[in-house]
Amino acid sequence: MIETGLSTSGNYMTTFKLNATHLALATAVLLSACAQTGMTAKSGISYPTLNGAQPLVIGHRGASGYLPEHTLASYKKAIEQGADFIEPDLVVTKDGHLVARHEPNITATTDVSAKPEFANRKTTHKVDGVNETGWFATDFTLAELRTLRAKQANPVRDASFNGQFQIPTFREILDLAKSESMRTGRTIGVYPETKHPTYHVDAQLPIEPRLLALLAEYGYTQKTSPVIIQSFEVSNLKAMRKLTQVRLVQLVDGDDVNAKGQVTLAAPYDKPYDFAVNKDSRTFADLLTPKGLAEVKTYADGIGPWKPYLASAAQVMGADGKPRDLNGDGKISDADRIALPPTDVVKNAHAAGLFVHAYTFRSEQPGLLSDYKGDPKAEYKRFFELGVDGLFSDFPDTAVAARAGK
Repeated sequence: MIETGLSTSGNYMTTFKLNATHLALATAVLLSACAQTGMTAKSGISYPTLNGAQPLVIGHRGASGYLPEHTLASYKKAIEQGADFIEPDLVVTKDGHLVARHEPNITATTDVSAKPEFANRKTTHKVDGVNETGWFATDFTLAELRTLRAKQANPVRDASFNGQFQIPTFREILDLAKSESMRTGRTIGVYPETKHPTYHVDAQLPIEPRLLALLAEYGYTQKTSPVIIQSFEVSNLKAMRKLTQVRLVQLVDGDDVNAKGQVTLAAPYDKPYDFAVNKDSRTFADLLTPKGLAEVKTYADGIGPWKPYLASAAQVMGADGKPRDLNGDGKISDADRIALPPTDVVKNAHAAGLFVHAYTFRSEQPGLLSDYKGDPKAEYKRFFELGVDGLFSDFPDTAVAARAGK
């Protein structure tokens, strides 16, 4: 069980002693915590959020639309663009350090495959029940990972920064958020995701004890702390709820969206992986029913659903039974879909007392519905009007501008 990985008997979960400097900085940051909980929109726009505050803009892996994801440069750019939170995905190194990578498999996001000294580290691991081949953070020490450099994982984005940036530790990310908070005069929150908790427990490198210990060292243990922890699994959130009051978010995934706009569910994206391990028949969709949301409220403060659960889109079918190419580019993409009426998920989540942070918002044209006419701000505005309390964006500057009504 995930909970066993949170035992307080381990060396890293014994006594939390706050460094005086960290405590002083934490106090300064918390003085402006209204940025996370009740900030009034400077634009004067009224938002139908859970508490009436303006929705948060969360820099998804930093400003990953511009720079290689999960690098200090990407996080700093997101902050400069106005993001309220920066989002590091956390994995654990062989020697127990928390670092930011989208997956334990670092093949796609680093230059590790070009390093002959690590050729023999290529291997196959099972992640969420699926065999993956490549190089894994859990097989490298922090010192070894420091010799690697990040690269752009998205083939349609700027690759000119490849090879420039190291893999950051979570401590470095916390320090960046603190220093930028003091520099800018506004609270910069950190929104870590525990990546594949069951995989890390099986590797005897559980994320959660290390995460909570480091947050406690920085004085981040309360609901008002500028930290939100997220997970696609359930057991680790329930276990952490007993150990911290930091806000927790239940992420909700899906496999795809069919022609009618319905979210499809196929393994491993059909349910939290700990549900699969425990033979729990419930799916991610079940977590978004009123009954499911009521249960989520017992251990989490909010939900992080894939945006089609909130407002989806359908393809337009031709007489031949095939989807029509609405924009005439010779390809079928989201740009050829039309928006459907929103679901009741936001309304029901708010009724349960849960905030809603939707993912992921991007600016590339193939990902924008035909209704948006190529304007990414139109998508943000639609979801803001729907009442989301925050959203994850690869392009924080565009999200901030849309939030301001520009």
